[in-house]
Amino acid sequence: MDQNERRIFLIQELLQENLKRQDMEIPTEKAEQRRLLRGLMNVRPPGKISGEFLKVQDEYLQAEAAARGITELHDLTPVSEGLYLWQGDITTLRCDAIVNAANSGMTGCYVPNHRCIDNCIHSFSGIQLRMDCAEIMQMQGHEEETGKAKITKAYNLPCRYILYTVGPIVGRSLKKADCELLAGCYRSCLELAAENQLESVAFCCISTGEFHFPNDKAAQIAVGTVKEFMQKETSVKKVVFNVFKDFDKDLFRGTL
Repeated sequence: MDQNERRIFLIQELLQENLKRQDMEIPTEKAEQRRLLRGLMNVRPPGKISGEFLKVQDEYLQAEAAARGITELHDLTPVSEGLYLWQGDITTLRCDAIVNAANSGMTGCYVPNHRCIDNCIHSFSGIQLRMDCAEIMQMQGHEEETGKAKITKAYNLPCRYILYTVGPIVGRSLKKADCELLAGCYRSCLELAAENQLESVAFCCISTGEFHFPNDKAAQIAVGTVKEFMQKETSVKKVVFNVFKDFDKDLFRGTL
Protein backbone atom coordinates (compact mmCIF):
# COMPACT_ATOMS: atom_id res chain seq x y z
CA MET A 1 0.00 0.00 0.00
CA ASP A 2 1.07 3.60 -0.58
CA GLN A 3 0.07 6.42 1.80
CA ASN A 4 -3.16 7.16 -0.06
CA GLU A 5 -4.23 3.52 0.06
CA ARG A 6 -3.33 3.23 3.74
CA ARG A 7 -5.32 6.38 4.59
CA ILE A 8 -8.41 5.16 2.74
CA PHE A 9 -8.14 1.72 4.36
CA LEU A 10 -7.91 3.21 7.86
CA ILE A 11 -10.83 5.55 7.27
CA GLN A 12 -13.00 2.71 5.95
CA GLU A 13 -12.17 0.50 8.92
CA LEU A 14 -13.04 3.20 11.43
CA LEU A 15 -16.25 4.12 9.63
CA GLN A 16 -17.36 0.48 9.69
CA GLU A 17 -17.06 0.40 13.48
CA ASN A 18 -20.03 2.77 13.84
CA LEU A 19 -23.38 2.03 12.18
CA LYS A 20 -24.19 5.74 11.93
CA ARG A 21 -21.03 6.40 9.92
CA GLN A 22 -20.97 3.42 7.58
CA ASP A 23 -22.58 5.34 4.70
CA MET A 24 -20.40 8.43 5.10
CA GLU A 25 -18.65 9.48 1.91
CA ILE A 26 -14.86 9.75 1.98
CA PRO A 27 -13.60 13.11 0.65
CA THR A 28 -11.43 13.11 -2.45
CA GLU A 29 -9.00 15.79 -1.24
CA LYS A 30 -5.99 14.46 0.70
CA ALA A 31 -6.16 17.25 3.29
CA GLU A 32 -9.81 16.47 4.01
CA GLN A 33 -9.04 12.75 4.22
CA ARG A 34 -6.30 13.44 6.75
CA ARG A 35 -8.69 15.59 8.76
CA LEU A 36 -11.38 12.90 8.69
CA LEU A 37 -8.96 10.15 9.72
CA ARG A 38 -7.59 12.16 12.62
CA GLY A 39 -11.12 13.10 13.73
CA LEU A 40 -12.23 9.45 13.66
CA MET A 41 -9.19 8.45 15.71
CA ASN A 42 -9.90 11.25 18.19
CA VAL A 43 -13.49 10.18 18.91
CA ARG A 44 -12.82 6.43 18.97
CA PRO A 45 -13.15 5.03 22.49
CA PRO A 46 -10.41 2.68 23.70
CA GLY A 47 -11.01 -0.87 22.52
CA LYS A 48 -9.61 -3.80 20.60
CA ILE A 49 -9.01 -3.59 16.86
CA SER A 50 -7.52 -5.93 14.27
CA GLY A 51 -3.82 -6.52 13.94
CA GLU A 52 -4.09 -5.59 10.26
CA PHE A 53 -5.46 -2.15 11.19
CA LEU A 54 -2.60 -1.54 13.63
CA LYS A 55 -0.01 -2.65 11.08
CA VAL A 56 -1.36 -0.30 8.41
CA GLN A 57 -1.84 2.52 10.94
CA ASP A 58 1.75 2.22 12.17
CA GLU A 59 3.12 2.27 8.62
CA TYR A 60 0.97 5.29 7.81
CA LEU A 61 1.85 7.29 10.93
CA GLN A 62 5.56 6.57 10.66
CA ALA A 63 5.58 7.72 7.03
CA GLU A 64 3.66 10.86 8.01
CA ALA A 65 6.14 11.55 10.79
CA ALA A 66 9.06 11.21 8.39
CA ALA A 67 7.34 13.61 5.98
CA ARG A 68 6.81 16.19 8.76
CA GLY A 69 10.48 15.91 9.68
CA ILE A 70 12.14 14.61 12.83
CA THR A 71 14.22 16.84 15.10
CA GLU A 72 17.19 15.15 16.76
CA LEU A 73 17.97 16.27 20.29
CA HIS A 74 21.70 16.19 19.55
CA ASP A 75 21.12 18.84 16.87
CA LEU A 76 19.80 21.34 19.44
CA THR A 77 22.11 23.79 21.20
CA PRO A 78 21.83 23.90 25.00
CA VAL A 79 21.20 27.23 26.74
CA SER A 80 23.29 25.97 29.63
CA GLU A 81 24.63 22.57 30.60
CA GLY A 82 21.83 20.04 30.15
CA LEU A 83 19.09 22.62 29.57
CA TYR A 84 17.55 23.39 26.18
CA LEU A 85 14.99 25.86 24.88
CA TRP A 86 13.32 24.79 21.65
CA GLN A 87 10.43 26.27 19.69
CA GLY A 88 8.92 23.51 17.60
CA ASP A 89 6.53 20.57 17.40
CA ILE A 90 7.22 18.32 20.39
CA THR A 91 5.72 15.32 18.55
CA THR A 92 8.62 15.49 16.07
CA LEU A 93 11.41 15.43 18.68
CA ARG A 94 13.56 12.31 19.05
CA CYS A 95 14.50 11.99 22.72
CA ASP A 96 13.83 9.57 25.54
CA ALA A 97 10.50 11.06 26.66
CA ILE A 98 8.16 13.93 25.94
CA VAL A 99 5.63 15.25 28.46
CA ASN A 100 1.93 15.40 27.70
CA ALA A 101 -0.20 17.95 29.56
CA ALA A 102 -3.05 15.50 30.09
CA ASN A 103 -6.53 15.83 31.52
CA SER A 104 -7.65 13.91 34.59
CA GLY A 105 -9.32 11.24 32.44
CA MET A 106 -5.87 10.48 30.98
CA THR A 107 -7.17 8.92 27.74
CA GLY A 108 -6.63 11.94 25.52
CA CYS A 109 -8.64 14.72 23.93
CA TYR A 110 -11.84 13.51 22.26
CA VAL A 111 -12.54 16.75 20.36
CA PRO A 112 -12.01 15.99 16.63
CA ASN A 113 -8.88 17.68 15.28
CA HIS A 114 -8.40 19.83 18.37
CA ARG A 115 -5.01 21.56 18.38
CA CYS A 116 -4.12 20.88 22.04
CA ILE A 117 -0.93 18.95 22.75
CA ASP A 118 -2.94 16.07 24.24
CA ASN A 119 -4.82 15.62 20.96
CA CYS A 120 -1.66 15.89 18.84
CA ILE A 121 0.24 13.32 20.87
CA HIS A 122 -2.59 10.76 20.72
CA SER A 123 -3.23 11.44 17.02
CA PHE A 124 0.38 10.95 15.91
CA SER A 125 1.16 8.11 18.29
CA GLY A 126 -1.77 5.87 17.31
CA ILE A 127 -4.86 4.38 18.89
CA GLN A 128 -2.77 1.95 20.99
CA LEU A 129 -1.91 4.90 23.22
CA ARG A 130 -5.51 5.48 24.28
CA MET A 131 -5.88 1.79 25.01
CA ASP A 132 -2.78 1.80 27.21
CA CYS A 133 -3.98 4.88 29.08
CA ALA A 134 -7.43 3.37 29.60
CA GLU A 135 -5.83 0.24 31.06
CA ILE A 136 -3.77 2.36 33.46
CA MET A 137 -6.87 4.23 34.57
CA GLN A 138 -8.90 1.05 34.99
CA MET A 139 -6.21 -0.42 37.22
CA GLN A 140 -5.95 2.84 39.15
CA GLY A 141 -9.69 3.07 39.71
CA HIS A 142 -9.90 6.86 39.91
CA GLU A 143 -9.06 9.99 37.93
CA GLU A 144 -5.45 11.08 37.72
CA GLU A 145 -4.45 13.47 40.49
CA THR A 146 -2.99 16.86 39.72
CA GLY A 147 0.80 17.00 40.00
CA LYS A 148 1.43 13.26 39.57
CA ALA A 149 2.91 11.45 36.57
CA LYS A 150 2.41 8.31 34.48
CA ILE A 151 4.42 6.76 31.65
CA THR A 152 3.67 4.74 28.50
CA LYS A 153 5.42 3.74 25.31
CA ALA A 154 5.30 6.32 22.52
CA TYR A 155 4.45 3.95 19.65
CA ASN A 156 4.72 5.92 16.39
CA LEU A 157 6.31 9.07 17.79
CA PRO A 158 10.09 9.46 17.42
CA CYS A 159 10.54 9.62 21.20
CA ARG A 160 10.67 6.39 23.23
CA TYR A 161 8.18 7.21 25.98
CA ILE A 162 5.43 9.63 26.91
CA LEU A 163 5.12 11.06 30.42
CA TYR A 164 1.67 12.32 31.45
CA THR A 165 0.86 14.91 34.07
CA VAL A 166 -2.28 16.84 34.98
CA GLY A 167 -1.56 20.48 35.69
CA PRO A 168 -3.53 22.76 38.02
CA ILE A 169 -6.45 24.78 36.67
CA VAL A 170 -6.18 28.36 37.90
CA GLY A 171 -9.32 30.22 38.95
CA ARG A 172 -9.72 33.96 39.32
CA SER A 173 -6.40 34.36 41.09
CA LEU A 174 -3.21 32.34 41.34
CA LYS A 175 -2.79 30.60 44.70
CA LYS A 176 0.21 29.12 46.46
CA ALA A 177 -1.34 25.68 46.11
CA ASP A 178 -1.46 26.12 42.32
CA CYS A 179 2.25 26.87 42.26
CA GLU A 180 3.05 23.87 44.45
CA LEU A 181 0.99 21.59 42.21
CA LEU A 182 2.68 22.85 39.05
CA ALA A 183 6.10 22.28 40.58
CA GLY A 184 4.85 18.79 41.48
CA CYS A 185 4.06 18.14 37.81
CA TYR A 186 7.65 18.83 36.76
CA ARG A 187 9.15 17.02 39.72
CA SER A 188 6.94 13.93 39.30
CA CYS A 189 7.79 13.63 35.61
CA LEU A 190 11.52 13.90 36.31
CA GLU A 191 11.34 11.37 39.15
CA LEU A 192 9.45 8.91 36.95
CA ALA A 193 11.95 9.44 34.13
CA ALA A 194 14.79 8.73 36.55
CA GLU A 195 13.05 5.59 37.82
CA ASN A 196 13.03 4.36 34.23
CA GLN A 197 16.69 5.33 33.68
CA LEU A 198 15.84 7.91 31.01
CA GLU A 199 18.44 10.50 30.05
CA SER A 200 16.42 13.15 28.18
CA VAL A 201 12.98 14.68 28.79
CA ALA A 202 11.13 17.37 26.82
CA PHE A 203 8.49 19.43 28.63
CA CYS A 204 5.65 21.33 27.03
CA CYS A 205 4.26 24.42 28.81
CA ILE A 206 2.10 22.73 31.45
CA SER A 207 -1.12 24.46 32.61
CA THR A 208 -0.74 27.63 30.55
CA GLY A 209 -3.33 28.35 27.88
CA GLU A 210 -6.70 26.76 28.66
CA PHE A 211 -5.70 26.03 32.27
CA HIS A 212 -5.00 29.77 32.79
CA PHE A 213 -1.72 29.51 34.70
CA PRO A 214 0.16 32.82 34.20
CA ASN A 215 2.88 32.18 31.62
CA ASP A 216 5.62 34.12 33.38
CA LYS A 217 5.11 32.40 36.73
CA ALA A 218 4.80 29.01 35.03
CA ALA A 219 8.17 29.53 33.32
CA GLN A 220 9.81 30.45 36.64
CA ILE A 221 8.41 27.35 38.34
CA ALA A 222 9.37 25.09 35.44
CA VAL A 223 12.96 26.27 35.26
CA GLY A 224 13.42 26.45 39.02
CA THR A 225 12.05 22.96 39.64
CA VAL A 226 14.11 21.39 36.86
CA LYS A 227 17.33 23.10 37.96
CA GLU A 228 16.81 21.96 41.54
CA PHE A 229 16.19 18.37 40.42
CA MET A 230 19.23 18.33 38.14
CA GLN A 231 21.52 19.15 41.07
CA LYS A 232 21.03 15.65 42.46
CA GLU A 233 22.46 12.40 41.13
CA THR A 234 20.07 11.26 38.40
CA SER A 235 19.95 9.53 35.03
CA VAL A 236 18.26 12.64 33.58
CA LYS A 237 21.01 14.71 31.98
CA LYS A 238 19.12 16.72 29.34
CA VAL A 239 15.86 18.64 29.72
CA VAL A 240 14.16 20.49 26.87
CA PHE A 241 11.70 23.32 27.50
CA ASN A 242 9.52 23.16 24.42
CA VAL A 243 7.48 26.23 23.49
CA PHE A 244 5.07 27.02 20.68
CA LYS A 245 4.59 30.78 20.93
CA ASP A 246 7.22 33.54 20.60
CA PHE A 247 5.90 35.00 23.86
CA ASP A 248 6.74 31.83 25.79
CA LYS A 249 10.11 31.54 24.08
CA ASP A 250 11.04 35.03 25.29
CA LEU A 251 9.82 34.24 28.83
CA PHE A 252 11.83 31.02 29.08
CA ARG A 253 14.92 32.60 27.54
CA GLY A 254 14.84 35.35 30.14
CA THR A 255 14.22 32.90 32.98
CA LEU A 256 16.98 30.53 31.87
